[in-house]
Amino acid sequence: MRIDCPTTVFEHWAHRYVTHMRALGRRFVHQAWIIDRLCRFLAEHEEADLGQTSFERWCVTHLQLHANVRRDYQRVVRKLCLYRQRTEPECFVPDASRFPRRRPRRTPVILGPTDIAKLLHAADGLQIRSVVPLRPAMMRLAVVLLYTAGLRRGELVHLCLGDIDLTDGTATIRDAKFYKSRLVPLSTDAQQELHAYMAQRLAVPWNVGPEAPLIGDHRHSHVIRQYHGPIIDYGLRQLCLIAGVQDSEGRLPHVHDLRHSFALQALLRWHRNGADVQSCLPRLAMYMGHASIISTAYYLHWLPEVASTASHRFEQRYGHLISGEPS
Repeated sequence: MRIDCPTTVFEHWAHRYVTHMRALGRRFVHQAWIIDRLCRFLAEHEEADLGQTSFERWCVTHLQLHANVRRDYQRVVRKLCLYRQRTEPECFVPDASRFPRRRPRRTPVILGPTDIAKLLHAADGLQIRSVVPLRPAMMRLAVVLLYTAGLRRGELVHLCLGDIDLTDGTATIRDAKFYKSRLVPLSTDAQQELHAYMAQRLAVPWNVGPEAPLIGDHRHSHVIRQYHGPIIDYGLRQLCLIAGVQDSEGRLPHVHDLRHSFALQALLRWHRNGADVQSCLPRLAMYMGHASIISTAYYLHWLPEVASTASHRFEQRYGHLISGEPS
C-alpha cells in the first residue's frame, strides 16, 4: 500500500492518520483501503496533495457505485482531512453538504422454513463436479448457518475448522464487526448438518488444520482456501433461481436477508411460546453480536404473521377485559 511508504505530502498525512486510528485499537482495514485508493489516484495524476479539483475528479470515478457507498467513501476522506486540519488549519477539507444524500436501505426479502427447505433441496441437487466436489455440501451448510445462527456473510466465510466445537455444538466467531468475538450455540438441526458435513470436509485429501477454512474455494486443488464474500452471494442467488425462491415483487433474497429472517423467526417463536419478548431481546442482541437492542430492532420488521401472532396472544391474555360492542 502507498500509505505504508509515503512519498508525497498527502501520503504522509494519510500514513499518520491510519497509524493514529490503529493506535486507538481500531483495525481500520476498509478505511485504509479507501485512503490508499485515493493516494494511488493522486499519484497517477501526479498530484502531491489533495485539493477541491482532485477530490471532485476522484469522486467522479465512483459514479457507478450506490449513493450510500459513495457517501461513505467521501466521509472517510473528510475525516482524514479534519484530522490534518488540527495541525494545518488551511488544508483542504471536503464540504459534507455536497456529499450524496443517504438513500433508504433496501427492504429485505424475509424467508420462512418452507423457503429454506427449497434452498436446501436445490443445494442437494447441484451437480457434483470434479473441480469443486464439495460445493453442494458447502452451499447447503452455508444456508443452514446463515439461517439458523443469523451469521453475517463475513463471519461465515471466516469460520475455520478450529472455530467449530462439535462436542459442545458451538461456533466461535472471531473478530467480527466492531472487532468483537463471541461464542454461538448452534441449534440441534445445525449441529446435525455440521456432523454430516464434517464427514466429507475432514476426509482425505482436504487440508484439516485448525486454521483451515470451514468452507471455501477448492477449484482444481486439494487445499481449501477462504471464500470471498461475493462467492456466497452468487451461490445463494443461484440456489434461489433454481428453487424459485423470491418475494411477491420477484426480488431474490440477498445473503444478509437470512440474518433478518433469523431474527424474525426468533420473534415469532417467542410470541408462540408465550415468552416475555422484551426480556428476550437482549439475549438476541448478544447472540447476533450487537452492542445493544437498538441495533437488533433494525432486524425486527413488521410482518402480517408477526402482527397476527402478537394480536392473538394479546386477545388470549386480555380479551376478557373487553365487553360490549365497539362504538
